[in-house]
Amino acid sequence: MAVLIFVGSLLGSMAIGMPIAYALIMTGIAFMVYLNMFDAQIIAQNMLNGADSFPLMAVPFFMLAGEVMNAGGLSKRIVNLAVAAVGHIRGGLGYVAILAALMLASLSGSAAADAAALSAILIPMMVKAGHDGGRSAGLIASAGISALIIPPSIGFILIGVVGRISITDIFVAGIAPGLIMGIALTVVWFLVSRSEHTISPPKVPFRTVLKEAWAGIWALMLPLIILVGLRFGVFTPTEAGVVAAVYALFVSLVVYRELKISDLFDVFLGAAKTTAMVMFLVAAALVSSWMITVAGLTDQVAGLIAPFASDPRLLMAAIVVLVLVIGSAMDMVPIILILVPVLLPSVRAAGIDPVYFAVVFMMATAVGLLTPPVGAVLNVVAGVSRISLPRVIMGVWPFLLAQLAVLVLMVIFPELITFPAALLLGE
Repeated sequence: MAVLIFVGSLLGSMAIGMPIAYALIMTGIAFMVYLNMFDAQIIAQNMLNGADSFPLMAVPFFMLAGEVMNAGGLSKRIVNLAVAAVGHIRGGLGYVAILAALMLASLSGSAAADAAALSAILIPMMVKAGHDGGRSAGLIASAGISALIIPPSIGFILIGVVGRISITDIFVAGIAPGLIMGIALTVVWFLVSRSEHTISPPKVPFRTVLKEAWAGIWALMLPLIILVGLRFGVFTPTEAGVVAAVYALFVSLVVYRELKISDLFDVFLGAAKTTAMVMFLVAAALVSSWMITVAGLTDQVAGLIAPFASDPRLLMAAIVVLVLVIGSAMDMVPIILILVPVLLPSVRAAGIDPVYFAVVFMMATAVGLLTPPVGAVLNVVAGVSRISLPRVIMGVWPFLLAQLAVLVLMVIFPELITFPAALLLGE
């Protein structure tokens, strides 16, 4: 009965056009009415507790760092370096998009922000060079979701907070699968770009590559600072967000000088708006999460997936399918806030490493951002590039299949995640 109340109240609220945050609150209220324990103080207290989390402080700072990097020239220099390094190869601008996406992913942690920045810079160049616009947009959208896998991922921060899993461990475990996703996209782009008649930018001298690398050295130093600091315990993931934001502000204002003091208000306002949306969702989710626990929903879900629990790989495959289906109709943040508290007890009971679960869950959620009808990243790329959404959807399919293939590999061979993570963590 609790499962029906949960699904019915959540989907019913969304069906009448209610925003996700309010739908989550209504789900909690539905449980209260069912259990005959309605109390408005429970709602208020849980919302306060949901937002009152030190690890969640990393979210606004990484959001701010991403806004500053896009406005302050750090993102542009990353793209310039990638163009100088591999732009001259046949289909080189596609490789530039993948390489730049991987480098930007290690800076911002936001798939939408990275995809928007790359779309604005690269899609006009790719179309001018002769690449199909829809395919180019699909590639950039697919590469952009690597920001959710390669640290510092905002999605990983949320999973760590909701599931009480070490955020540092999840960050480190996300490096290898993020790079594998990039390799898979490179292979697919090599195959699909063979059929296109394009004009690549001319090859530049090696000293030009070195010049662009030197120009972007300040941007390239940021992921190194974050990873080394986390690995050796210099700062926590929350403090890493502060370091990233302050570093990006310093480089943009003092070193590159492309960000003016007068621009700071708009940058801070943009970061604040995004942060407010995420934090309100987190606060609202704790209302439903608390009532899910009280109503015993996790036990019922454990009973439903019990047939898969005897085989960890089968259980992870079932979870991936569930996340992919829901991800086609829902955005990243509510998926994490709704499903992680429900699924994690069963995952722990099956003996699955929670860090491994977090990475695979996030990969499945990221792939969901590429699937219609919602496809949040697809919509961002379509809006920025002014290419129709149907064309972007047609162009993304080869790369979406590649990401799904990587996801299947991660389920079949968990060592692809756990072994590199153990090496990097020194375990």
